[in-house]
Amino acid sequence: MQPSEGSRGTGLSLNYPMSLGLFERYEDAQAAVDYLSDEEFPVENCLIVGTDLRQVERVTGRLTTGRVILGGALSGAWMGLFVGLVFTLFTTPGDTLTTIVGAIGFGAIFGLVWAMLGYGMTRGRRDFTSVSKVVATRYELLTEHKSAQQARDLLEQMPVKRS
Repeated sequence: MQPSEGSRGTGLSLNYPMSLGLFERYEDAQAAVDYLSDEEFPVENCLIVGTDLRQVERVTGRLTTGRVILGGALSGAWMGLFVGLVFTLFTTPGDTLTTIVGAIGFGAIFGLVWAMLGYGMTRGRRDFTSVSKVVATRYELLTEHKSAQQARDLLEQMPVKRS
């Protein structure tokens, strides 16, 4: 496996990598690299690659108009607070509170309108909230070809962790 054009120079590639093993869990691959490090192996020549990627989306709740309004207003108010604080650097000391409160109010209204526009454009096709994550089902530990045998010999001596 040669380094791809897009990964050259990023530190995320190896020249002629060789597999040291497949692991079901990332923690197990990480433990193998940690063991190699403890044994003075040059771990900068190792790469943990997640394979068989899939996206998992966890639905966290129903998205209602009220939640959209509240979320948009709060988000806008937070941004308004930031802008208001920046503006106070350029106002007279007596106008500080007025500037901050005005910016928070304007930000809340702007955020509410913007959130409602976005929600309206979905036309009810996505009336739920969720979080998503890309996960791997297996992790492969790779190393440079010139040090693969040394790493394999060390990993054979690695104590088996019993749960």
